[in-house]
Amino acid sequence: MIRIENVSLAIGKAEILKSVELTIPKGGITALVGPNGAGKSTLLSLIARLQPLQHGSISIDGLPVGTTSGRELAKVLAILRQDTATASRLRVRELVGFGRFPHHRGRLTATDEKLIDEALAGFDLNDLASRFIDTLSGGQRQRAMVAMTFCQGTDYLLLDEPLNNLDMFYARQLMQTLRRIADEHGRTIVIVIHDINQAAAYADRIIAMKDGRIIAAGAPEDVLKTDVLQAVFGYAMPVHEAEGMRVALHFCR
Repeated sequence: MIRIENVSLAIGKAEILKSVELTIPKGGITALVGPNGAGKSTLLSLIARLQPLQHGSISIDGLPVGTTSGRELAKVLAILRQDTATASRLRVRELVGFGRFPHHRGRLTATDEKLIDEALAGFDLNDLASRFIDTLSGGQRQRAMVAMTFCQGTDYLLLDEPLNNLDMFYARQLMQTLRRIADEHGRTIVIVIHDINQAAAYADRIIAMKDGRIIAAGAPEDVLKTDVLQAVFGYAMPVHEAEGMRVALHFCR
């Protein structure tokens, strides 16, 4: 599990996170939702130690994030950032293979090659495997980046807005793939996502943030309520049942 205790962070006089207390259980999909500037991506970056903790503590399966070696941490969690840059002349297979680096340290084994093959197939990338990254569309590149993160083989996957650049078909396909990964591979996936309905359809739990604080946390049916969503997003949106799930009509006037 990921345990976050009394975590605060400020940049200058701006408070980004304010005394966040949160436990994310092992297994399944946890979605972080909230308006821009809520602190979702910052919290994810602190869990992955992309920036240092200022106050409080974070541990993953008992490993303190602040003091665990980078190599050991890379075997426990993988993160896909919003702003990940890649070398343009890499081929897709090479990019996905970089996910195995914490394990092979530059010497690919037969096991690594097998896992790369599985990641390419699992994310519908076989036809793109030999293509250079700079020849891909934004959505194709995004799928390759998620495949690389998965290929790292960690128990925990942290994904910061992985639906960016994906059309409706591939957004749905990616969320279905993540659901399968969580169910069949026992992975724990923490995803920052703006589409509240995608979160409700595929996540086991939703953490709603605003202004650096946790406003609500629980199963989708506990968070997808008009009063809760108004407290998070600042306006009342109707919530209806459709196909056995709750749907927020956030686009209504």
